[in-house]
Amino acid sequence: MTPPRIPPIHCLLSFEALARLRSVTLAAEELSVTPSAVSHRMRQLESQLGVKLFARNDFTLSADGAAYLAHVRQGLLALQQLPGSAARTGAPVRLRLAVTPTFSREILLPKLALFRHAYPEVELIMQVAIPLLNVKAEEADFEIRYGTGPWADVEQVCVLRDVACPVCSPEYLNEAGPFDGFDTAEVVSRARLIRSPLEPWGTWFRACGIALPEPRSGGAQFNDVGLMLDAAAAGFGVALARLRLAQTWLDNGRLVRLSARTVSSPHHHFLCWKPGTLERWECAAFAEWLKLILA
Repeated sequence: MTPPRIPPIHCLLSFEALARLRSVTLAAEELSVTPSAVSHRMRQLESQLGVKLFARNDFTLSADGAAYLAHVRQGLLALQQLPGSAARTGAPVRLRLAVTPTFSREILLPKLALFRHAYPEVELIMQVAIPLLNVKAEEADFEIRYGTGPWADVEQVCVLRDVACPVCSPEYLNEAGPFDGFDTAEVVSRARLIRSPLEPWGTWFRACGIALPEPRSGGAQFNDVGLMLDAAAAGFGVALARLRLAQTWLDNGRLVRLSARTVSSPHHHFLCWKPGTLERWECAAFAEWLKLILA
């Protein structure tokens, strides 16, 4: 049986550069060739592989392209290692990430094994970032920020938008309910509202036409989404929850929705980095991977 033909190295280098830079011109400049040469190499590579590597004209990777890129980068990294150099062979590539707590637990960590499998040579170092305040213990290559954006000190891309809905524990619903949609001032006034600056109640009130101010007292307050959801599950009252972050609590029955209505949250999760960070292949790979799993 004839072994499969390995694509030319210049095609693989062009593919990696184009996937990372997302610009034919920038890829051509980095490789010291013409833009038409990069385009020709991409056509040659896709023809040989029999798949489309890019899904759109902005060079967003297709599913096949993202999977193949992981193999290409592993192969190129192996070729960069000097024979007989024990110090270089197998040396970890470190990537530092500052991430908000609940996003880390509910969104990132359950999928992180996929990144570790695709890029086993990357050692991911994680630390906690405080949402809204954008405070972290030390410098990081990437930071997951939670807020409205944009921020002038970093480059950024929004990676997660969400909708919110009132939730509470089944026990609290039996104790204080029924709440019948939780969409009138009379119903809302009968509940203990759990407060958090991360998800203000005013968003829900405006969507429902409820003429109530943002609650400033009368219920527990938390500056962490996970703690707020745990408090709601423990019967503290009603929380306004982001549904993707609250999915675990809803799936295991610790929380129940009080309305079929949802409202768009005013805050989003952003992947942020300083200019120049994406020139490192491991950083470009992580950014592309994160956008892909959250698409």
